[in-house]
Amino acid sequence: MPSPLTPLDGEGWAVKEIELSAGTIEYEDTGDGPVLVLLHGLMMDASLWDGVTAGLSVDHRCVTPTLPLGAHRRAMRPDADLSLPGMARLVAEFLDRLDLHDVTLVGNDTGGALVQLLMADGNARVRRVVLVSCDAFDNFPPGLTGKTLVLTGKLPPWMFGLFMRQMRLRALRRLPIAFGWLTRRGDAATARWTRPVMRQPAIRRDAVRTLRAAAAGKDLLIAAAGRLPAFDGPALVVWASEDRVMPPEHGRRLAGLLPRGRLVEVEDSYTLIPLDQPSRLARIVREFTRASPADRSPT
Repeated sequence: MPSPLTPLDGEGWAVKEIELSAGTIEYEDTGDGPVLVLLHGLMMDASLWDGVTAGLSVDHRCVTPTLPLGAHRRAMRPDADLSLPGMARLVAEFLDRLDLHDVTLVGNDTGGALVQLLMADGNARVRRVVLVSCDAFDNFPPGLTGKTLVLTGKLPPWMFGLFMRQMRLRALRRLPIAFGWLTRRGDAATARWTRPVMRQPAIRRDAVRTLRAAAAGKDLLIAAAGRLPAFDGPALVVWASEDRVMPPEHGRRLAGLLPRGRLVEVEDSYTLIPLDQPSRLARIVREFTRASPADRSPT
């Protein structure tokens, strides 16, 4: 069963914990109303969504897990499947264990790739989806940023840790091969996300396993795209019009594939719209959930 609120090490905020097959997952669960489950990307944690959930939790239940994608604080079991399909199954298990129904599943960056895999598998708990500037089609690992990160995953964990220690310097975090093309305004968050992998050898091992699995799964999203037209729930695609990592034409293609899909483009943002335009994204999601019934019957 989920645990009571548990303080995190020195960050000044608290989360809940749940024991899943891969290990202990931390998550936040705030607000009441229609259920939103929001997924982050590689080398990120649930705090990606803090600005968005601050606006949405007044009339939505916002559940934000920190997945074992490299910025988590609890190491996974040695036999945990940390591939992208394994991570999607972990999200499905999370939904089951919390017994969440009529879920609006929201994903940004690699979190959007996980949403696509769950859509392709026809998860019955997912009724609506929001894809926010994310990996899609042949853009996996995405852009210069993703390809560089996956390349570093070939290093032994201790050398990967040395590489990530360079991210303490803002000038290096802002490079295109790091977080520079992912966010305009979110440097404080990106600095925070690099701490676990610097400090904990077990997290470095998890991160390297995840990155190596990503390198071996380059065709996953192409295959998933072929099954997306079978998803007949309401679907919203939100894309940064100036995105340099996730091509804007991919947003248009995704919206066109989905029977009930529509596209909203957001200006003055890079890939991580939850950091660059949180209030705008919260308004877009609220309008979508209010306008779109949660049933799967076409309108």
